Amino acid sequence: MGDDVDAVVIGSGPNGLVAANLLADAGWEVAVLEAADEPGGAVRTAELTAPGFHNDVFSAFYPLGVGSPVLAGLELERHGLRWRHAPDVLAHVLPDDRAVLLSRDLDRTAASVESFGAGDGAAWRAEFVAWQRVREHLMEALTRPFPPVRAGAGLLRALGAAEALRFARMAVQPVRSYAGERFTGEGAPLLVAGNAMHTDLGPDDAGGTMFGWLLSMLGQDVGFPVPEGGAGRLTAALVRRLGGKVQCSRAVDRVVVAGGRALGVRDAAGGLVRARRAVLADVPAPALYLGLVGPDHLPARLVADLAGFAWDHATVKVDWALSGPIPWTATEARGAGTVHLGGDLNGLSASSTELTTGRLPRTPFLILGQMTTADPTRSPAGTEAAWAYTHVPRGEKWTPDRARRRADRVEALIEHHAPGFRDLVLARSVQGPAELAARNASLVGGSTNAGSAALHQQLVFRPVPGTGRPDTPVDRLFLAGASAHPGGGVHGAAGANAARAALARNGFAGDGYRLAMRGLHRLLYP
Repeated sequence: MGDDVDAVVIGSGPNGLVAANLLADAGWEVAVLEAADEPGGAVRTAELTAPGFHNDVFSAFYPLGVGSPVLAGLELERHGLRWRHAPDVLAHVLPDDRAVLLSRDLDRTAASVESFGAGDGAAWRAEFVAWQRVREHLMEALTRPFPPVRAGAGLLRALGAAEALRFARMAVQPVRSYAGERFTGEGAPLLVAGNAMHTDLGPDDAGGTMFGWLLSMLGQDVGFPVPEGGAGRLTAALVRRLGGKVQCSRAVDRVVVAGGRALGVRDAAGGLVRARRAVLADVPAPALYLGLVGPDHLPARLVADLAGFAWDHATVKVDWALSGPIPWTATEARGAGTVHLGGDLNGLSASSTELTTGRLPRTPFLILGQMTTADPTRSPAGTEAAWAYTHVPRGEKWTPDRARRRADRVEALIEHHAPGFRDLVLARSVQGPAELAARNASLVGGSTNAGSAALHQQLVFRPVPGTGRPDTPVDRLFLAGASAHPGGGVHGAAGANAARAALARNGFAGDGYRLAMRGLHRLLYP
């Protein structure tokens, strides 16, 4: 073979790079093969709009990154990463230009939600106290393979049996139900519901509270930080810590399987890389199983289950180079790194329902980033590098012209809440679902979370009914991407779980581990 290493990692997104770092820390020789001409997956920065404007090509704000025990353990600050914060975390602007504010200053957040409903400030403080009580154990539980026995036991000790049941109930509630039990006004519910819509879950979807509450409490605690200089600096820190070892412009087109075991990979040019111990794939589950491995090497039941794999919504993203800050009517939005707009709670429900039923929302829900507000290095002094994205139905044909028309609608909504916005536009870049997927093959059809976050596709149901672990029915092959538990977001957990599984498979009790996994997979996929 052309190369011979301990482990091959397919894909250099954050999960792939985390996996490679952890294996290298264990003394393994690792090769990371990346199809694109630069590493990072959905964590990259480029001058998409105008010279001097550093636009994040895909993801931008990283509360899960700062909150993740996985990334914290890598100490990336020692490798050049520096976090920056906007004056405020998030503002949700209502149709009438009132706005509710999320700030790292608890008093400011409490005062904002209190202005919408008497007693809501105290209720928000109570939620934050609950967060502080469970944070360490919860983040550990969320970033470990299911079931997280040790972290789960810690949660149980922290809460007690009765409160643990109530917490579990809250986690699976729709936001509307959760908010109705805790708040009197619409401000606090909008913060939670807007954050839940960073996934494909609307205010009335089961499980939405867990995502919305988690992001809201992380925002209250650590903010929505950004890497100084651009998202790509996070990737650069991971690559620097690894000591290189990323081979770009080298697409993998096959996992070499023989005797039920992954032996290595073949690249698009026919080159072979032998993996003495493991192959880890930071790609969507359907791409791994149906493309790189092939149905002939898989149980028929697994192949059938993949036919029901649910993707999250498609996306249209717009980046701007602006000659000045966005002139929001709502003063709360002016210092917020992230802005939500496009409806009250019922408006968010309407938008979510339209997407679920395959219709283009009449009023798009926008997640908007003011990057220079958060990090002054992103653009020349006095200007603003900004972006917004909105979800659109999957499966429709999104030509560049249609994506531009949707971008025009996005700009019209911003202009409504910030008169004069369009006069500030020096340049813009529009990426529809096709353009997003062309830049990053893992964003299949413009989906950003490698699969739906709906309750039926979480835990032991992600990516299909199984173990909630990164092990696959092919020995020494591990799913390391966001299609695996715990799902989307830049936290590195899926990559870390895959690395730990590979180490366990090749450890002192490796044969026992292999036999246990083989028996479990035979039960699941007879």
